[in-house]
Amino acid sequence: MAADNTSSVTEFILTGLTDKPGLQLPLFFLFLGFYVVIMMGNLGLITLIGLNSHLHIPMYLFLFNLSFIDFSYSSAIIPKMLMSFVSKKNIISYTGCMTQFFFFALFVNSESFILSAMAYDRYVAICKPLLYTVTMSPQVCLFLLLGVYGMGVLGGIVHTGNVLSLTFCGENLLHHYVCDYLPLLELSCNSSYVNTLVLFTLAAIDIGVPIVTIFLSYGFILSSIFHSSSTEGRSKAFSTCSSHIMAVCLFFGSGAFAYLKPPAILPPEQDKVCTLFYTIVVPMLNPLIYSLRNKDVKLAMKKTLGRITFS
Repeated sequence: MAADNTSSVTEFILTGLTDKPGLQLPLFFLFLGFYVVIMMGNLGLITLIGLNSHLHIPMYLFLFNLSFIDFSYSSAIIPKMLMSFVSKKNIISYTGCMTQFFFFALFVNSESFILSAMAYDRYVAICKPLLYTVTMSPQVCLFLLLGVYGMGVLGGIVHTGNVLSLTFCGENLLHHYVCDYLPLLELSCNSSYVNTLVLFTLAAIDIGVPIVTIFLSYGFILSSIFHSSSTEGRSKAFSTCSSHIMAVCLFFGSGAFAYLKPPAILPPEQDKVCTLFYTIVVPMLNPLIYSLRNKDVKLAMKKTLGRITFS
């Protein structure tokens, strides 16, 4: 199975979510259903924002990109997972594993920073409404998006480079359903303190910097709300921010639980559940959170459905 006496293996065997044969087919249909909901929800939101000109403002530009990122990193993982439920042996090549990990890291990092960009947008809208158009100009939005995807690509390259420095001496049974860093680190025969330190440093930056930005933004927002004498203004501000706060808590809560902990604190099965939450549950819930709690999106949906019905 090894490429030569000292180098890494040529393929990995993924243990998947469960080794119980009776659960494979039900899990296939369950996760196929989840993937259909993710595709319909996120691609539907992308289409809705693209077709309705009144949604062509910074808030929905960032939501458009959040949906694109959610759809992308789910698509890097779920199709291979679905194949594992119906194939006799769940094998992924070394190159395929590294490619999956790169795109997974890229889009997860991008999601961290798009959520912080959305928090900054809400801060400007609520705390500096008269300067909103100038502060959130098309040039500023483009700069923020370049930063989001730039940090995503940088994170993907550095994380993947760290994994590529690992050597696998023959053991190729990966205790996960996806090529993730911690299971690969445990499987390698030359993992060091430096590799672990790089992982936690990068995870702290990828999670910590956006969280600090979000906390600061919402600190100023809350201060502005409490100093507002308008009850209607307070209600509107809370309504505008509530969807984003829910999305932030879901994503960063599960991500921090999965990565900002010492290795081996959780058994492999519980580790899989953490990863499952932010790779499948979060991308599935985000479109529902933003559409069901947003009057503009619901109005756009009615208009679009009205056009289709009329046609």
